[in-house]
Amino acid sequence: MAISRLLLQTKYLFATFLCALAMVIGVTFSACSGGDSPSEPAFATAARPQINQLLVDTMTAGAVVYVQSPSGNWLASFGTAVRGTNTPIPTNAHFRVGSVTKTWTGTVVLQLVQEGKLSLSDPVSKYVANVPNGDAITIAQLLSMRSGLYNYTTNLAFNQTLDSEPNKVWTTSEMLDIAFSNPVYFAPGAGFMYSNTNTVLLGLIIEQLTGMSAADAIKTRLFVPLGLTDTFLPPQNDTSLPAPFAHGYQWGTNVETAMSEALSPERQAAAANGTLQPTDVTGASTSWAWTAGSGISTVTELAEYVQRMVGGGYLSADLQAERLASCTPIQPSDPNSASYCLGLAKFGTFYGHTGEIPGFNTFMGYDPATRTTIVTWATSAEAPDGTAPANEIARILMGELSKAAEVPTETRP
Repeated sequence: MAISRLLLQTKYLFATFLCALAMVIGVTFSACSGGDSPSEPAFATAARPQINQLLVDTMTAGAVVYVQSPSGNWLASFGTAVRGTNTPIPTNAHFRVGSVTKTWTGTVVLQLVQEGKLSLSDPVSKYVANVPNGDAITIAQLLSMRSGLYNYTTNLAFNQTLDSEPNKVWTTSEMLDIAFSNPVYFAPGAGFMYSNTNTVLLGLIIEQLTGMSAADAIKTRLFVPLGLTDTFLPPQNDTSLPAPFAHGYQWGTNVETAMSEALSPERQAAAANGTLQPTDVTGASTSWAWTAGSGISTVTELAEYVQRMVGGGYLSADLQAERLASCTPIQPSDPNSASYCLGLAKFGTFYGHTGEIPGFNTFMGYDPATRTTIVTWATSAEAPDGTAPANEIARILMGELSKAAEVPTETRP
């Protein structure tokens, strides 16, 4: 259960397995049996075999990619919707976006700031009682993951319950009770620590200030203006994915992956030789993630959303500029480190977020300078070795798009 560590994987990794090995693990990849489209952009043709190799290497059943760029657009699915079958994944399939949901919550909170209903400098105690250090933690610190509040999703007992009661419907009170009963990581503003507790609190503040459910506030403010009908925060007691969808799989248990992305060497070996199989978690409850990670979408709708979120349209020009300028490296000593901002992240020149929730991994990013959008998702949050497949697919695409951008443009008289 790796939703708490979505933004910490920032090194570029490239897989090197052969496409023919797909059948060894019972997975068939579309590019192995089909052919490249004659109209496929050059970057897509170059990325396609790398993506297939990555999915085989990570033992991931399937993925969907969507790119809009000056070098061309590409919408494609890979692999299978159900392990052990040849059923392709529809490119309009619904999937769980995980912590991409945090950008929805953060954008609505900033809209409320713009409307004068709260201030970035307000203490969280003004809206929610009994928060440790609540008088000193600001709304800005909740948005930027600098509150120091304990992340309830790393708690051992919590993860044990996820494993033993996968259909349990969690309440916000239960989540916050875990968070508040554990020591804080540091004083407000003294460091960075990714914590789902922050975004659950922001969800409660949205409900308090709008008089609506968080789901309705997000829908009304973000998705209705764009005409998006397949992007939403589901009711906490609804575990279903709308059709069409692919099945999502989890390697290992929530307890095993609560503090480490990778399984033990022994368990990785068992996965490699087939004695360990992943669990189908498609219908497991995501109520525990709520405004921090339970959202659902499709690749094309998520692309429309991220373009507006980053490119402008939800916030005033001044507040939008402040949001994008707020990005601070997670690991200042690492030049490849991602940055975290006010309710979104930055990866190189792309603003967006990653998402990991049992069964699904998502990357969503938009580069406003080149007007390039990348949305990827895969049917495993993490491979046995801890690799997040959709994040790695996005890195493959970034690399190929960079090569395409280096090709001189033909000049015409």
